Amino acid sequence: MRRTTRYPVSGANSLWHVYKTVPFWKVVRNFVVIQLARYTPFLAMKNWLYRTFLHMKIGDQTSFALMVMLDVMFPEKISVGRNTVIGYNTTILAHEYLIKEYRLGDVQIGDEVMIGANTTILPGIIIGDGAIVSAGTLVHKDVPAGAFVGGNPMQIIYTKEELAKREEAASTN
Repeated sequence: MRRTTRYPVSGANSLWHVYKTVPFWKVVRNFVVIQLARYTPFLAMKNWLYRTFLHMKIGDQTSFALMVMLDVMFPEKISVGRNTVIGYNTTILAHEYLIKEYRLGDVQIGDEVMIGANTTILPGIIIGDGAIVSAGTLVHKDVPAGAFVGGNPMQIIYTKEELAKREEAASTN
């Protein structure tokens, strides 16, 4: 279950109400910072930009690959643990603008998580420590710590315990 807060709107769809929900100049600043970071190959610089200008919580030695697209309107709702890899062209959203409402939700990505390329993470998601998310996955629900998940919609491929049993069986052969 995703953890989002719903805000109903009346009249036009919620995206028409966008600048009632987030200041215009905040979006402009965030857009410029995110675009700069998307193209820079310097990992430490990306983390500095995200921490300093977007107010994100980013753990030490976390790596954002090229072209990662963070939520332009609410990046401060995204936190990423230490020594995590966010794959090429991944999108991390903390908002959804729908027809009759918009929703906001924190995204928490744990320590030593591997997120494959072209993944989309929806608002209100927790990805546990040590999880692996396969490339091209739509993360629409929480990922347990240590699990290996993939697909669209996302499914658990192995739990932490199943993976440990496989590794144990392989080491005894």
